[in-house]
Amino acid sequence: MARNKEFDTTLVLRKATEIFGHYGYEGTSLQNLLDGLGIARQSLYDTYGTKRELFILAIKHYLTEKSSAVVEYLERPGSGKAAIADIFYQIATVLKDELRRNECFIICSAIDQIPHNPEIATYFEKDKARLEQAFYEALLRAKQQGELSDRQKDLLALARYLYHARYSLTQAVKITSDPKVLDNIVAVILSTLD
Repeated sequence: MARNKEFDTTLVLRKATEIFGHYGYEGTSLQNLLDGLGIARQSLYDTYGTKRELFILAIKHYLTEKSSAVVEYLERPGSGKAAIADIFYQIATVLKDELRRNECFIICSAIDQIPHNPEIATYFEKDKARLEQAFYEALLRAKQQGELSDRQKDLLALARYLYHARYSLTQAVKITSDPKVLDNIVAVILSTLD
């Protein structure tokens, strides 16, 4: 009879995002994972396979969780422009928190792997399409509500920009620790909606 797992696999994936985010994929050792996850080596291999497989699972878990929250928020009734702004303010709040932002840094490691890993590339491409569509629909709603100026003609291009701007914030916070800089960047991003 198989033994039940003695750990929460979802919690382990969340911890793995923090570890990979902190050390990067290449810099994360097996010992970093074992210490950070609090599970035995054999449990790691039996449940998640190799470091690469755990990394991919952690990326998928992170993207699915975060993207689903963004899509749900953007689809809520009400102001499309306010929903987009709230998304960026929430991202800035998370990235200013030293404990919470480490989890977000897995994105930097994942993007570094895209040219070398078709599975990660495919997953990001699907996620990108989903988020761009959600931003586009929120922008359409904002346009219909009279919240966008007439200069905003190519809403799909603007949706693509918002998608990429979202990820650029993670890079920005790795370069500067000044929260005001992050606020300034968010203000400029949101000025594209004026």
